[in-house]
Amino acid sequence: MSSPLVLMDAASLYFRAFYALPESMTAPDGTPVNAVRGFIDTVTKVVADRGAGRVVACLDADWRPEFRVAALPSYKAHRVATGAADGEEEVPDALTPQVPIILDVLDAVGIATAEAVGYEADDVIGTLAAREAVDPVEVITGDRDLFQVVREQPTPVRVLYLGRGWAKAELIGPAELAAKYALPERDAGRAYAGMAVLRGDPSDGLPGVAGIGEKTAAKLITEFGSLEAVLAAVHDGKDRKLTTRARTALTNAQDYLAVAPTVVNVATDAEIVQDRPDPVPAAPADPDRVEDLSRRWGLGSSLPRLLNALEKRST
Repeated sequence: MSSPLVLMDAASLYFRAFYALPESMTAPDGTPVNAVRGFIDTVTKVVADRGAGRVVACLDADWRPEFRVAALPSYKAHRVATGAADGEEEVPDALTPQVPIILDVLDAVGIATAEAVGYEADDVIGTLAAREAVDPVEVITGDRDLFQVVREQPTPVRVLYLGRGWAKAELIGPAELAAKYALPERDAGRAYAGMAVLRGDPSDGLPGVAGIGEKTAAKLITEFGSLEAVLAAVHDGKDRKLTTRARTALTNAQDYLAVAPTVVNVATDAEIVQDRPDPVPAAPADPDRVEDLSRRWGLGSSLPRLLNALEKRST
């Protein structure tokens, strides 16, 4: 099998790094760099452990896209910073200055970044995965929402889920997703998205259908084959596979169900803006700048480890 195209869910990964490593990791000027170092270490693992041939760090051009908020105003509403008139996300003060440093490091090393105006990183990942017709794809994330992109054809797409950290990472494909949630293996990604609509997700402001939890949602999707088929059965009124209790719950949630797929389903047709080609570089794009960034921000052994991984991969 050829080396994979690795799509990194950048925000998910630098948030995880920030909370996993102590803020006592600082630059000479006192700026925290725990997220920077943790993120660089993740890129190193992507190159060294996952054998990536191509890498794209996928960014949020809009963490709370207007088309999703228009469909469901509660979407991520609880994460909006207090008093933020522009809808800015609540981000820890110690993380905010680290994001530009991460982007500077990626640029100097030569790792591609991609975003799409009006879309989240999930949509960038969904679009790049959907259109990849050459190499297998691995998505690196701590976000379950991206389980929906797994597939077998035309090229396999897997999610390396870091919910419990790199040491306990789970590689999720259609078979693993089906087994984990009792979903049909065929078109497991789409089935997961349908289950997620019914189940909801409080962390994203998705209420779900009252009275239908994860197991019931998975059972409904499995029995009927898709969310669309479940909703068709609600309107049919004659399908005996649908219990009175479930029919009532779904009927009461019809307004939510009319808009939730727009919020849950990742886009596969976003207009991607990518800063450079995605092959993993054999050497840093700008060695002098890499050295300057390492010295200025006190990045210790993190950058040398990444550069060593790049060099080893090229030999």
